[in-house]
Amino acid sequence: MANSSSSNPSVAKAHGRYIRGSVSKVRRVLDQIRGRTYRDALIMLEFMPYRSTGPITKVLRSAVANAEHNLGLDPASLVITTANADMGPSMKRYRPRAQGRAFAIKKQTCHISIAVASLTES
Repeated sequence: MANSSSSNPSVAKAHGRYIRGSVSKVRRVLDQIRGRTYRDALIMLEFMPYRSTGPITKVLRSAVANAEHNLGLDPASLVITTANADMGPSMKRYRPRAQGRAFAIKKQTCHISIAVASLTES
């Protein structure tokens, strides 16, 4: 996947690492905004009732800032080309249970990757 960015220099990326939340809950939001324009995605994220929209919005704004600052692209012409979520490490916690047992709790994390490209150049 790293080779695709070198062939197309007008793609800006941003990554959010070790974000608390399960991958499946983040992916259901990313599936909704993939392929949409930056402004449409921001409006959708603002009104979605999910907790994962906060970190996704931060990563999306970071990708657009990278495109604007590093590549000189106009934010109004940007489209979300790729939006992925991968599993991160799980934090392991334990709760006491009856008769001296311990119950394991896995607090999941995920890594969010978003890439944006200019609509006019594609």
